[in-house]
Amino acid sequence: MINLYNAMTRQKEPFQPITPGVVNMYVCGPTVYNYIHIGNARSIIAFDTIRRYFEYRGFKVKFVSNFTDVDDKMINTAKKDGITVPELAEKFIQAFMQDSKAINVEPATMNPRATQNVPEIVGFIQVLIDKGYAYVSDGDVYYRTRKFANYGELSGQNIDELEQGASEHINDEETARKEDPIDFALWKGAKGDEISWDAPWGKGRPGWHIECSVMATKYLGETIDIHAGGEDLEFPHHENEIAQSEAKTGKKFANYWMHNGFVTVGDENEKMSKSLGNFVTVHDIVDKMDPQILRLFMATTQYRRPIQYTRENLEEAGNNLAKLKNAFANLNYRFKNAESGSDGDTDRRVEELIKQFTDAMDDDFNAQNGIAVVYELAKVLNVYSEKETVKLDTLELLKNTFIQLVSIFGIQLEEGQLEDETIKQLIVERDTARDNKDFKRSDEIRDQLKEQGINLEDTPQGTRWKRA
Repeated sequence: MINLYNAMTRQKEPFQPITPGVVNMYVCGPTVYNYIHIGNARSIIAFDTIRRYFEYRGFKVKFVSNFTDVDDKMINTAKKDGITVPELAEKFIQAFMQDSKAINVEPATMNPRATQNVPEIVGFIQVLIDKGYAYVSDGDVYYRTRKFANYGELSGQNIDELEQGASEHINDEETARKEDPIDFALWKGAKGDEISWDAPWGKGRPGWHIECSVMATKYLGETIDIHAGGEDLEFPHHENEIAQSEAKTGKKFANYWMHNGFVTVGDENEKMSKSLGNFVTVHDIVDKMDPQILRLFMATTQYRRPIQYTRENLEEAGNNLAKLKNAFANLNYRFKNAESGSDGDTDRRVEELIKQFTDAMDDDFNAQNGIAVVYELAKVLNVYSEKETVKLDTLELLKNTFIQLVSIFGIQLEEGQLEDETIKQLIVERDTARDNKDFKRSDEIRDQLKEQGINLEDTPQGTRWKRA
């Protein structure tokens, strides 16, 4: 049984879905006014990996992640760029899709947009007004935070100690429109000619928090299994979502709350920010290196732990990726001379490792322990590949198991053209075999590379290679 850490109760709990065999999961998506950065990528990769593991364990996952396609940042950026807010949103939604594909993120079941759900948002707000949880003030609509008895339960906040402005970036003019400084906006009245929609209380646009309440309940139901996002969203965003949703429906909003850890940059563990000049976008990364390196780096840290983004850590991930692909290439090479049947000892070892992997991942998706098992499986592949006699059924078991487990971390093991790092790793292995006078293994690697269109040339300066 899968046990996950529930941020609401602050303890691990057995996962029990509302509908047996089905996971309804909502993950807060990006505000699409710029390219996604590695902090966004951490959340995207973490919950994609969790989704993949649920699917591996036999669940059907309905995965909803929104786009915030209208807010103050988008209005200001669009004005600066001389384009409309919808044009800005479309540009960066397409960029998001491209970057997500590059890091091998499964497409969401749906990616609803705030602007596509304005009628539902207006209706949702009207119910809150009718129930006395919200009020209109000079064209804006605010939520009466103190009226919701359980406010602060998720984040451990004491409502009497909240500082003015903690729930929104507000100014003195906005504060004057509120009954209480800790009330937050559900609807913002239009200013000038900025983008707006009609509502009973005047033209304007949705506040940030309300859109997720509306889209989560609309597409997944009034009570959902899992609500997730970065730990910076716990307060105020998720806290406000709970207050809005449960005030409207009278039902528990989400049974489990999950938050991924932060990304820090460099050896000094600085929090990433534009002001510090350490802001790194996925768009830039995928142009400079194999995006699977970033995927492996981020997918194999337990999702609640922080990640330190450094060149050394990326290099380590690159080396580990090459080793995985190298082991896979070694195994595939042996299919051409395999005998029928199976190797019982190796088969049993594979089953042991599958159990170890499942035990690790069932424990709150412990990806670090899970990938450690995959590395052990890679060793089994390498050792078995070097046996004088190999059995076809065991090769198939090793191959299928390896593909299945590695794919949970979003890594693809293509059998097509070898990548440069994999070729270099095989050449290092061949050089080691030659030094040890293991000429049989040395010749096998040469033949293996030749079959993949890679020609080797031994020179006094070392082994050179080129594609045929």
